[in-house]
Amino acid sequence: MKIAVINETSAADRNADILAALEGRGHTIINAGMTKNYAKPELSYIHTGLLSAILLHLKRVDFVVGGCGTGQGYLNSVMQYPGVFCGHIITSLDAWLFTQINGGNCISLMLNQGYGWAADVNLRFIFDRIFSVESGAGYPAHRQEPQRHARQTLSQVSVMTHRSMTEIVATFPEEIIRPTLDYPGVKELIDVDSIEDEAFRAALIKRI
Repeated sequence: MKIAVINETSAADRNADILAALEGRGHTIINAGMTKNYAKPELSYIHTGLLSAILLHLKRVDFVVGGCGTGQGYLNSVMQYPGVFCGHIITSLDAWLFTQINGGNCISLMLNQGYGWAADVNLRFIFDRIFSVESGAGYPAHRQEPQRHARQTLSQVSVMTHRSMTEIVATFPEEIIRPTLDYPGVKELIDVDSIEDEAFRAALIKRI
């Protein structure tokens, strides 16, 4: 699995803890966000939400680990986009249930509020549980089929209730799109020339 870790400015100092908690699990980790609080250039949770959505839309990554001080800002930001299914994960039980029931492709972590003694251990426990079960399998057993159906329906709802990523990239204001696309390493990660969707590629080229 390719996993992007995308920290925003207020929680960038937690980046090393997240990377350490993901280490040794056999996944490819792409550290696409910030690594130091309030460093320049700076990404807010508004920017990291957009970047997460672009990387998932392009299938550059399979899963995104994001968050912010409370986890709520990033959660609300990233869920504005089609095809993103994010959970607010605080405990390992949250992670275990979210993976099985919701089959999401993104999580938002609470990285300042309540981030105290053994918080780095809690991160490892969260990832232990996320990767221990089949995504979208359903829980408990007798609820598997209706939960799978609900997850499929939610995917359809996401398409119907959102603008397309092409339209989003084409029309977003400069103060959102520019810091996101200009952040170091993002253009190389997007690799616009390799995008097969002609309309989306053209929209990105105009903004880049």
